[in-house]
Amino acid sequence: MNIFRKSGLLPHEWFFGLFLIVITTKLLFAVGPADGDTLFYASLLLVNVGVILWCRCRDTKGAWLLRLWVYPVLMNVVFMNMKSSVMKVNSHKWDAALSASDRFLFGDILSVRAQAVMTPFLTEILSFCYLLFFPYLMISWFYYAYRGMPVLRKLMVGMFTIYGIGFLGYTLVPAAGPHLAYPEAFSEPLTGWAITRFNEFVVANGSNGVDVFPSLHSAISFFLLIFDYKNARWRHRIYLVPCVGIWIATIYLRYHYAVDLMAGFGLAAFALWVTNKWDQSYSDSSHSLTSKL
Repeated sequence: MNIFRKSGLLPHEWFFGLFLIVITTKLLFAVGPADGDTLFYASLLLVNVGVILWCRCRDTKGAWLLRLWVYPVLMNVVFMNMKSSVMKVNSHKWDAALSASDRFLFGDILSVRAQAVMTPFLTEILSFCYLLFFPYLMISWFYYAYRGMPVLRKLMVGMFTIYGIGFLGYTLVPAAGPHLAYPEAFSEPLTGWAITRFNEFVVANGSNGVDVFPSLHSAISFFLLIFDYKNARWRHRIYLVPCVGIWIATIYLRYHYAVDLMAGFGLAAFALWVTNKWDQSYSDSSHSLTSKL
């Protein structure tokens, strides 16, 4: 992890910055410098660089909090914008290739096979699990912020390494998911009750239409589960079963292909490795951020 220490950048700043550079460059060549999305991402890139430089000059706790917390803001504004920007730099969505991997591994799209166990009660339970992702994410941010800067820094490094690479995946391999790309493959719709309907509303209005590969529901929840195991064992015990439910729900509710989950788990493992190596490197250095704070 010497490259991060020498540059003074945190790992997620490299990866999220790489995503911003790639999509800005692709938009520049695809639709030109005057396009609204090109200007939007170029502006975000400048904001990202500006915050990092400003915080490095001050090196105070407040500056570091800004440097870390700017990424949840960037993540949310980027996610919703990708609905318009990603398909400007792609000629098609990749559902055919992703579904082909399911057919190769399982003989059919795995969500289609899941119809064999479909019941309204199971749909309701798994819809609840799928929705739990959002409070799990937000509660984790604030819980580890309360725990202090060193552990919050590690959380943000890993989590936004995932988001940076994951958004790059959305940019390069956009896909809609089985429920939108292959509705005719399902013999009957999913049925449930109030939670199912609410989850369908959230997904219909909150998805950007390209957020399939990799599955960030699986990547972030798996990362948090292992992070909790190392830093708050009681949280790991509470969230273990719901996280397994989240992973099953991504397939059962027809939002993802199996390869999306595999990529998500691999991405989370990579982020955990990067976070641990980076933290060890800085803990052993006389210039570690922990000692400065």
